[in-house]
Amino acid sequence: MPDVLERPSTPTRHRLDVEAYYKMAETGILKEPKHLELIDGQIMERFPVQTRHRLDVDAYYKMAEIGILRRTDRVELIDGDIIDMPPIGSPHAGVVKRLTQQFARAVADGLVILSVQDPLRLTPYNEPEPDLMLLRPRADSYTEGHPTAADVLLLVEVADSSLAYDCSVKLPLYGKFGVPEVWIVDISGAAIDVHREPKDGDYAAREKHSSGVLSPSLVSGVTIDIAALFA
Repeated sequence: MPDVLERPSTPTRHRLDVEAYYKMAETGILKEPKHLELIDGQIMERFPVQTRHRLDVDAYYKMAEIGILRRTDRVELIDGDIIDMPPIGSPHAGVVKRLTQQFARAVADGLVILSVQDPLRLTPYNEPEPDLMLLRPRADSYTEGHPTAADVLLLVEVADSSLAYDCSVKLPLYGKFGVPEVWIVDISGAAIDVHREPKDGDYAAREKHSSGVLSPSLVSGVTIDIAALFA
């Protein structure tokens, strides 16, 4: 079973033990186990040179189905790596709740579907779980498949201990696949970093807001009071 005794304070790669490793081989999650080895909890490919073994979403979900990943594990798939996310503290949870309340009008008016800490399918090797997304309305409410970057109107990451990770790893990923607008809510800095106009794996327009009001560019009728968000 995966080690769940040590909860990370910042996002970190998920470590597997030998029992999970052999179970993945026995159930066919690992296609060519003789070419692989387990080093410090990470699956490595031995040939032609030693490199980390990337997992796709099919393997990721099968690991959950057979119990290697459990419902209590807070994880996401980034570039083929399973990432353990730190526990959600009260300030983080409170900001998410306040944003949810602010976005409720747009949901009630049928302008968006609000997604809270749900998967976003970017590629077969990337399925992050942002704190909040405002999605284009869809008749099935995304029961037929997870949203993709093309479905996102606004994506929000609420960051405390994960700020460096959100900025250096997840933000470029969102830019690369064309998420049109990303807000990174910096709890300790009491500010919102706004990123718009994705281009070449980055964002051409960047702004920091620590006061006043803020509205997403693609959703009308939504206004966030920044001071009240951090009160």
